[in-house]
Amino acid sequence: MKIWIIVQYAALPTTGIGTRHRHLARELAALGHDVSIVSARWSHLTRDTAAADAAPRVEEFEGFRFVNLNLLRYRHAHDKKRVLNWFLFAFKVLKTRRLLDEIPDVIIYSSPSLVGFLSAEWLARLYRARLIFEVRDIWPLTLKQIGGFSSRHPAIRLLQWIEDRAYSKSERVISNLRGAVDHMVTRGLDRDRFIWIPNGVSFNTTDGVESAPDPVLAQIPEGKFVVGYAGTLGSANSIDTLLGAARILRDRSEIVFALLGDGKDRTALEGKVQLEGLTNVIFLGPVPKAQVAKIIERFDACWIGWKAIPLYDYGIAANKLFDYFSSSRPVLHSYSGKHDPVSTYDAGITVPALDSDALARAITDLIACPAERRHEMGQNGRRAVFEDYDYSKLAKKLEGVLISMRKD
Repeated sequence: MKIWIIVQYAALPTTGIGTRHRHLARELAALGHDVSIVSARWSHLTRDTAAADAAPRVEEFEGFRFVNLNLLRYRHAHDKKRVLNWFLFAFKVLKTRRLLDEIPDVIIYSSPSLVGFLSAEWLARLYRARLIFEVRDIWPLTLKQIGGFSSRHPAIRLLQWIEDRAYSKSERVISNLRGAVDHMVTRGLDRDRFIWIPNGVSFNTTDGVESAPDPVLAQIPEGKFVVGYAGTLGSANSIDTLLGAARILRDRSEIVFALLGDGKDRTALEGKVQLEGLTNVIFLGPVPKAQVAKIIERFDACWIGWKAIPLYDYGIAANKLFDYFSSSRPVLHSYSGKHDPVSTYDAGITVPALDSDALARAITDLIACPAERRHEMGQNGRRAVFEDYDYSKLAKKLEGVLISMRKD
């Protein structure tokens, strides 16, 4: 089958962090399909702008094609140009047919940006292709619950109309959020047209694991119980919950908290730590993706946190969670939603979101439990990655969806 995957924020490892769509495209190509990803050349997720500038309009990578569409450059996720790019991307997607010079059998359009779905729908009608809508973040619900936008805002009304239309016009709807279907049926989707295909981990890439720089590793003390976080330092990640636990445990000299990553809140968080004299908190700074695994190996437990909002009743799909599972480290999970992988696989301890007291107790409980039990939790997470979240298996599940559509 000829498959077009249209996703504005995809990336290859040469320019950003090539994750979900890169892996699914490679595995589908290995299964014999002709796959093309259509994406923006630049976004707020681009890591190497020079490499993005130099990339050809259409490039071959790991057996599939990657189409780079030129849009406006912008600095961060909240830049107004990002919104303008939604519409520009939708316009330029219509020209994809000139770049690929083929007729697709299937078009998959992936959120969160919704405007481009209208172009994907038009192309599907033009080519009589089967249309799939993929939801990776439930917009505009996320914008309302996390961003604080009103349902009456004109942009939200537009996005809501597109979301509802996507559920109506798509033959199948897939999502990496296990419970997303419970929201979708309230917007008109027939539950039988939904398929859950989670994020995962690839064991079939040539991406190497690199050693971390000595100056970074030197910041992580030996002989301490290290609670680590790896990811964006932003408000959506509820880092204040972790700092609250550090404040509570500041007199436990054997416990330290290490934060790996960068983000728009980093400066403010560092200032808060300094102001409160939290000497048990270390900011390691950002490192390339290939070096993250070696740093996580120095953690004794890994933490991830969320806001306490109804949105997470539909599940979560953070890639860092699979990095944690792969490391065989127990996970401390500040989460109040449903479909919790940590609890499902007995891969750590889950406490209510935003509850620093509960997190502090979970940390001390984890330290007090036998080392064999911590090891068991870590191994449970690693086993889950191999059994349920291997992208080669997830691609076969997606292929099954495509084959079933052809039979309809």
